[in-house]
Formats: sequence, structure tokens, C-alpha cells
Amino acid sequence: MKYDVTNSEHEILQVMWKAGRPLSRAEILKLSTEKTWKDNSIHILLNGMLDKGTIQSADFVRSGKVWARTYEPKVSAHDYYVDYFNTYGWPDPIKFVEYVVAQEDVSKETIDQMIEVIEQKKREIKGE
Repeated sequence: MKYDVTNSEHEILQVMWKAGRPLSRAEILKLSTEKTWKDNSIHILLNGMLDKGTIQSADFVRSGKVWARTYEPKVSAHDYYVDYFNTYGWPDPIKFVEYVVAQEDVSKETIDQMIEVIEQKKREIKGE
């Protein structure tokens, strides 16, 4: 797998992808509501991700009385998951959709977007 990340690093990537903007360490900690790692590990995790090339330093922002570095992913969620599924196998599409829509926090907007993606693919197949 091209993007070899640990579960904790993957959790951080998900927070970054969801935010859609560079984040400081403090913001990552604040937004990581379901993390499986300890707050004190953030420095080690981010440095490891920098070394692996999965994130990059983006800028510096004022954080209270000090300046904080911000980080952004170097890989998109799309590219990460395509690589993951190419390495470990693609899930059954029906079971995958069933899993996604069964999640308690799935929104109507997400379902509408999924329907639009499927409708677009149907139009492509029909040659429209």
C-alpha cells in the first residue's frame, strides 16, 4: 500500500479531510472527538506522518500568544481509499452502500449525494 498509515494516523487524516483546511495541533486535538490515541501523542503522530509524506506543513497561525504550525494532507481521501481498496480488495458495492446508510449519523445530504453519483454513472453507462 502506497499510503502506509497507522489507525491513529488514519483518524487524523479523516479529521483533516473533513475540515477541508489546514489545521494546527490544537485544532486537530479539538476536532478528534473519537480518537483512540492520547493527546500527548499528537507530536509523535504528526512527525511520523510528515516523515511518511502523508501530510505537509501548510502555514503558521497565531494561537493565543504563540505561533502554531498548521498541517494539511498530501493525499486526498479519494486517492487514499482507491489505494487502500486496490491493495486489500474492493468491498461488495451493495453491502458497502447498506453499511453507509445504516450509520446513525448519515445525513440526508450524504444520501442525496450518493444517489446523484449513482444516477450520473447510470447516465454514463447509457451513453447520455
